[in-house]
Amino acid sequence: MPSGGKFRTSSAPGCISVSPKSPWRGNASGCLRPFAWQEAIVNAVAHRDYRLHGIGIEVHLFDDRMEIWSPGELVEPVTLERLNRRERVHVSRNPRIVRVLVAFGYMRELGEGIPRMFEVMEREGLRSPEFRLEGGRFVVTLWNTPIYRPETMRWLRRFEQQGLTRNQLRLLAYAREHGGRFTSRAYQKLVDVDLYTASRDIKDLIRKGIVRLTKPKGRVYEVITEPEKIVAEKPPEFISIEPILQEKGFVKNEDIQKVFGVPRTRALRLLQYLTRRGFLMKEGKGRGARYVPAGK
Repeated sequence: MPSGGKFRTSSAPGCISVSPKSPWRGNASGCLRPFAWQEAIVNAVAHRDYRLHGIGIEVHLFDDRMEIWSPGELVEPVTLERLNRRERVHVSRNPRIVRVLVAFGYMRELGEGIPRMFEVMEREGLRSPEFRLEGGRFVVTLWNTPIYRPETMRWLRRFEQQGLTRNQLRLLAYAREHGGRFTSRAYQKLVDVDLYTASRDIKDLIRKGIVRLTKPKGRVYEVITEPEKIVAEKPPEFISIEPILQEKGFVKNEDIQKVFGVPRTRALRLLQYLTRRGFLMKEGKGRGARYVPAGK
């Protein structure tokens, strides 16, 4: 075990603790966020090359990172590029082991683990997972290095009901760390998107009253800091059901089916979407559930 961090289990379920002076103590309990490292270790057990004898799965814990070394190369069509693009790609070298791990709940949807690792790490304000091939082994590196300051992560929570994408949240965090301003070019470089995508995402932030140009026809944008100006634009789906809400005070699944001419499952997804966006609140359960305007 490499030096730099004392590796031991914690009394808390699913946790790994390290020495008190280690930066891995990301919270009061000193517990590492479990999903990312659990997923990496389970994947190593599921996908390593068991034909390679005399070499096992290794877990190395440093002060600033954890590394999981798994014997064997990647199996096509899995590539480092596709993993880094967060593609949901799955192929198994050991299908029987995978079936057992899925049956016992150690693995979930096939191909979902790596994208979720990215999401968990970014949600905690940590660097994204890194992957590499070295000496015939696949290496996953999980950094405990914060991307942004804790106060920036707390500040981002004010946008939770705005329905923003992961990239848009990264842009806002970047802007706050750079004087509250940014450019389209900086956004393109930050999240590796093209000009069209950057323009679309920034226009969406403008429509929602979150950012604005610093001057007409300029190229520099600024975050609007006054909370009262951050008002989510009503999606067209909500506008379509507003007459029903005004008349009855609520909508039900059958109302959505009639308005949009969709089946029950599609209507449910639409209701869940409007709830996540903060426009509706659910009351009741099952077929008796109804949805009222948020805030009522």
